[in-house]
Amino acid sequence: MAGAAAVGGAAALGALPAGAAQAAPPRAGAGQSVAVLGGGVAGLTAAHELAERGFQVTVYERRALGGKARSMDVPGSAKGNRRPLPGEHGFRFIPGIYHNLPDTMRRIPFPGNANGVWDNLIAPPEMMFARSGGREEMRMPIPWPGHRPPVLDLDDIRRMLTGLLDTAFHLPLHEVAYFVNRALVFLTSCDERRDSTWERTPWWEFVRAARMSKDYQRILAIGVTRNIVATKAEEASTRTVGTLGEAFVFNALGQGADGPPDRILNAPTNEAWIDPWEAHLRALGVDFKMGWTVREMKTAGGRISATVVEDPAGARQSVVADHYVSALPVEHARRTWNAEMRSLDPQLGRADKLETDWMTGIQFYLTERPRMVEGHVNLIDSPWSLTGIAQAGHWKGRDFAAVYGDGTAVECLSVDISEWDKPGILYGKTAKQCTREEVAREVWAQLKASLNDTGRTVLKDGTLHSWFLDPGVDGLGTPHPTNEDELLVHPCGTLHNRPSAATAVPNFYLAGDYVAVDIDLATMEGANASARAAVNALLDRAGSDAPRCTVKGLHKVPAIETLKRHDRTRWRLGLRNALDVG
Repeated sequence: MAGAAAVGGAAALGALPAGAAQAAPPRAGAGQSVAVLGGGVAGLTAAHELAERGFQVTVYERRALGGKARSMDVPGSAKGNRRPLPGEHGFRFIPGIYHNLPDTMRRIPFPGNANGVWDNLIAPPEMMFARSGGREEMRMPIPWPGHRPPVLDLDDIRRMLTGLLDTAFHLPLHEVAYFVNRALVFLTSCDERRDSTWERTPWWEFVRAARMSKDYQRILAIGVTRNIVATKAEEASTRTVGTLGEAFVFNALGQGADGPPDRILNAPTNEAWIDPWEAHLRALGVDFKMGWTVREMKTAGGRISATVVEDPAGARQSVVADHYVSALPVEHARRTWNAEMRSLDPQLGRADKLETDWMTGIQFYLTERPRMVEGHVNLIDSPWSLTGIAQAGHWKGRDFAAVYGDGTAVECLSVDISEWDKPGILYGKTAKQCTREEVAREVWAQLKASLNDTGRTVLKDGTLHSWFLDPGVDGLGTPHPTNEDELLVHPCGTLHNRPSAATAVPNFYLAGDYVAVDIDLATMEGANASARAAVNALLDRAGSDAPRCTVKGLHKVPAIETLKRHDRTRWRLGLRNALDVG
């Protein structure tokens, strides 16, 4: 019933014009059945590609389509004829370095959009590093052709210049020069050096953060990793941080980009993307089993013989299909792999070494729109490593108060909490040790500590209407807190534990942001690319003559590739990178 309700909502939005989707014509290998286990971005992508190629696809999802990417209703928040306030696991961020996900979005019809839901992407014109302790914020425009510049008054300009100069004077010149050198070392490092030496080296160590100033650590070591790769500088491999940092630099320079470095959706995620996607897949013939939980895989003769699922009533039953695509998050997927599967394919066992951590969102609904940066803000001095964005101002043409809630909230300030194991400033407790209410108060206090500390009151207590913390977090304030939606993290060595989309089990495939693809990060792009790789492997084994999915890697600059070839020779000789001064 949940799936039917979602389709009804999508139709009400006009997400699917009549006749917009048609079943694919018969092809060699088509008509075979595929069970897609999990309805997040990976699962929906796999279902999309397979349905277009004539396969019979059923998606099994225990909670809601979209996974961590979805938006959700805040229970009991709607009044009158308005919709509930929109909540989410965390704010969406779809940078121009993504190519596979945008291609999928262009193929999802949306009324009035020539390029489907891709046309619902908009680009914030600026971003900000917010400081605490009375230091002015670093507010920076994001240059891109066609960008509308943010509206600034004289005080805004004064604050912007003060923040930039303050940081410039606090960062010693020799530290800036050293960081630039490290960036160039990585940029010119061959893939072999990246996959071995830099994969084993934490970013914190690579940039020598422990020896540097506080500002160097907060901005160049920690700030970069939190903003770009949502991971911890002290643990993340240099290969992961450097590869994505490199991609963002190329993106900002307009090299091989799908669009601007920062893009968000122009409405809550389900309205702008997930609900139209579900409606389109249903029109293609995809069947959705909502509220069904995958429990285990059964094997016989070296193949998957069935998957055991639990239906919404709690009854267990076996589902038999020709092929099985596991699109569950890694921490859930590996619980379903039995000993025979692991013996057939050792990479499944290595996936047990992959690690997850907490990164969870909270939304604050405000009765007055705060005067904030028109884009993302990184509170780099906050103990809980907060990042956020005031969303409603970006949803142009939409009267937030008229559409959502009780008519008094005009803004949704969406904040991601990246650090759950360090004490806060209000209670002196970690986020996991706090109750849900204490988490909300602590995050609000940390937001004010960074945004209200230079003479301008950005956030006012009297304007706080309500808040919503991701319901996937449970047991906060108890000895055993849990999180249904942990995030894959990237400590050193992670790369070599990532499995491929094609497994040694001939009718079993993996899709998810933990699967080995070109973008080594827990991202929607990685989920999408891995699903495409899984579908290609399935097509090969099914004997299908359907076109293979395109899987586009990160952009490579020819001039840089030449320098990397030179470094490959040095690496083979056991020499350092030519620019590496140690």
